[in-house]
Amino acid sequence: MASIMAPGVGSGLDINGLVDKLVAAEREPAELRLANRESRYQAEISAYGGVKSALEQFRTTLSPLSRASTFDTLTATSSDPGILGARAGSTAAAGNYRISVDALAQTHTLVMNGVDDLNAVIGSGTLTFRSGTTDYDTGTDTYNGFTLNPNTATRTLTVDSSNNTLSGLRDAINAADLGVHAGIIYDGSQYRLTLSAVDSGAANSLQIEVNDADGDHTDLNGLSRLAFNASATNLEQTVAAQDARLGINGLAVTSASNSVSGAIGGVTLDLKQLSAGQVVNLDIARDTGATRDAVQSFVTGYNELLTAVKDVSSYDPTTRKGGTLTGDAALRGLVNNIRATLNQEMPGLNGPFGALADIGVTTARDGTLTIDAARLDAALARDPEAVGRLFSVSGSSTSTNLRYAGASATTQPGDYAVEVTRQATQGSYTGSAFGYGGSIAVDAANDNLSLRIDGVSTAPLTLTHGTYTGAQLAAELQTRINGDANLRAAGVAVNVAFDTDTNRFVIGSTRYGSASSVEITGMDSSSAATLGLNTGAGVTGEDVAGSIGGVPATGSGRTLIGTGAAQGLRTEVSGTGIGMLGSLSFSRGVGDRLNNLVIDMLADDSSINGRIAGIESRIGDIDGQRETLARRMDALEARLRAEFTAMDLLVGQLKATGSYLEQQLENLPTIGGTKKR
Repeated sequence: MASIMAPGVGSGLDINGLVDKLVAAEREPAELRLANRESRYQAEISAYGGVKSALEQFRTTLSPLSRASTFDTLTATSSDPGILGARAGSTAAAGNYRISVDALAQTHTLVMNGVDDLNAVIGSGTLTFRSGTTDYDTGTDTYNGFTLNPNTATRTLTVDSSNNTLSGLRDAINAADLGVHAGIIYDGSQYRLTLSAVDSGAANSLQIEVNDADGDHTDLNGLSRLAFNASATNLEQTVAAQDARLGINGLAVTSASNSVSGAIGGVTLDLKQLSAGQVVNLDIARDTGATRDAVQSFVTGYNELLTAVKDVSSYDPTTRKGGTLTGDAALRGLVNNIRATLNQEMPGLNGPFGALADIGVTTARDGTLTIDAARLDAALARDPEAVGRLFSVSGSSTSTNLRYAGASATTQPGDYAVEVTRQATQGSYTGSAFGYGGSIAVDAANDNLSLRIDGVSTAPLTLTHGTYTGAQLAAELQTRINGDANLRAAGVAVNVAFDTDTNRFVIGSTRYGSASSVEITGMDSSSAATLGLNTGAGVTGEDVAGSIGGVPATGSGRTLIGTGAAQGLRTEVSGTGIGMLGSLSFSRGVGDRLNNLVIDMLADDSSINGRIAGIESRIGDIDGQRETLARRMDALEARLRAEFTAMDLLVGQLKATGSYLEQQLENLPTIGGTKKR
């Protein structure tokens, strides 16, 4: 009997087709259930993504509202911007001013005699640059005197073979941060080096002293041709240092710069040209338009968020269909928390407006916000700062000696009394008394010193030789110390004074607190006798100490930092008073509260992100179920194929047996001429 080699040969049936259809019939309902479930999960993720996107968009409208600066914006409008420009800061006050520009500030400019070649060697030695007030008559070339500006730095440049050409000097001066701009002008026949003070103003003119390597520091040869001082005026003065002069509401004002700050509180005036008898009107006004726009953006963002939530969670009774997230507890909690924050009381809030409704922002029946524009404008006209406090983080003080300096995310709103038990002090060094008879000689025996200020060491410093009064030498010391590159890089500086009552030099750090210190680390041997200065450390500064809200605070320099409920609340303490100096009021407006709430709602551990993570996990489970289904279908197919193959084989065998029997019957002998069947 022949064996069957392929399914269906024995029975004549399409076994492969039958098995495939039976397996497909078994697989299709299960696959459809998994696909529908995955589609529903993906729709939920998409819906949550839409809500998150709306939250993020809403937050962009809250960030400006949480900042007090949004509501402090003022505009400065000049009637003639070509003569006078102006910028108003947050501390400016509204007002109108009549201003005349009578003189513009100028920077001192000096020019060297011409040379024929840019690469001509000028000389070598050192150049010492000082800033101060020069009494110099250009017409008679008479240098009558120089008064050092103690608030500037004395700086020295070494000139050697690496930089002693005309172009080399220009580049070296510009690279050395000497308070001088250097340039080269070709006048048609020769090249001339120009030196201009970086800062304008009469007190910032240049004095240049030369230590010429050729031994003559005042002649017109070598490096000394750059001298401009009482001994030699070898440079030509082309522009005299000059202060700006202006009139503000009839009062005469001077300024070292054409950018005038401080004359009008919080306002910077930009002088551009002389007014030539013309009066320019300057109007400082609150920019209520910026506040109005910020409030409108907030209301729009809030309403768009509600719409986004409604689109995915509402139920339509007409179609009897609900949104993808209908009944979702996380979404319901999100909306409830935002609405609760909108209606929350705001402790620490002072002023006429305690709720959004007070400025015309109210809730409609459908839950959206609306703005009464007239009421908002009236509130802004009445008290724009109070409107700002309603939305932003804000702090204020009852004392001019306490300045609100900020808070942390954990600072609780409220009123906090501030008690100071110790004022901050500055580190200082006080020299010894010495035989001061009205003048002090500085020479090679006492011209060197080194210091460590606030932990930063200076390079060795060399004082300029000469005869000084106590005040003059104090200015020389201050400018030399503050001119040190290490101190400038670290933002460290000192003030130096000469106490005529005790004949002592006092060197004080400009910094306050325990990090403030002054130490002399090196001196000439005769400095103690001639200057009263010895190596050693002075008195280290102390941090302010006290309490905020009755709880001990942390002092850092002049800043007290609160703890407890006032955690992170900072106030800068000034003056000399001890005891209860006043109080701080701190509040968190609705913009800040909502901003922090939305940040939490978008955080990785938020309920929305938790829901999304859970759904993604279930989608991952579906992938596993598909793999399980595939394995089960493979097993079913194998079983059916085996059963049909066995059936096919049996049918084939039965057919073969039937054929055999028919053949045998055909071979039976006949009886009476007829075969018996």
